[in-house]
Amino acid sequence: MNKNIVLIAVCLFLLLFSCKTREKTSNLNYMQNADQIAVDASNQTNFSTIQVGDQLVILVTAKDMSVVKPFNQNYSASELATYTAGSTNLPIQGQSPTSVPTYIVDSEGNIDFPVIGKLNTSGKTMSIFKDELQDRLKKYILNPIVSMRLTNYKVTVLGEVARPGQYVIPDGNATLFNALGLAGDLTMYGKRDDILLVRNINGETTKARINLMDANFFNSPYFQLKQNDVIYVSSSEIKEKTARLDPNTSTYIAVAGTIIGLAGIFITIFKK
Repeated sequence: MNKNIVLIAVCLFLLLFSCKTREKTSNLNYMQNADQIAVDASNQTNFSTIQVGDQLVILVTAKDMSVVKPFNQNYSASELATYTAGSTNLPIQGQSPTSVPTYIVDSEGNIDFPVIGKLNTSGKTMSIFKDELQDRLKKYILNPIVSMRLTNYKVTVLGEVARPGQYVIPDGNATLFNALGLAGDLTMYGKRDDILLVRNINGETTKARINLMDANFFNSPYFQLKQNDVIYVSSSEIKEKTARLDPNTSTYIAVAGTIIGLAGIFITIFKK
């Protein structure tokens, strides 16, 4: 009888501890949905519309570059002479031209474009806006080609970094290491040999796993980041194991001691 009481008390404690532990571990999501988190963030970013305050660099080219000069008023004649029809090699800050000709989206979502006048960007992606501008230019230019990019270029860093979030790269030129540096580098729990990078290529979402411990990464197409890339740093197994240790373990042990002590008292009483 006495042994049964002690056994019941211990079993009750173990059951309580087991339930609490399962409750804690069931809430862990490390690596369970990392891919989906990164893909969702990539989709949201890549299909996001032009925002107020965005800075657009726009270059119009055609077979006869003299015809497009009125539509490139922010460029000098010598600067335009360096471009050919269909050029996409747009200047970045610190390169020629010395002052990058940008169109800043105003509070109403407009930019003031040469000859054409106000153009509204509200609710439009970069791709849609570029196509619309190109169509408008056909009224003045034979087979115009529009090259466009954001100078407030963005990448997103999530997961085991010190400061996860979205970061603007002013010159549109960044490596994975630059992005991780902006995010405060990996935490001690970040997996350096299994970083997920999600990129949109021609409307298709692609994923790549990157090992920062391998020097061959410098030759990878993912070393240099592209607009709207999403980086997800996964948690190491060490953190998962640490997280599974219930912080209230010491409390449970104390409770167990109390239960066993009470069981001992009851046993003594029953003996009398």
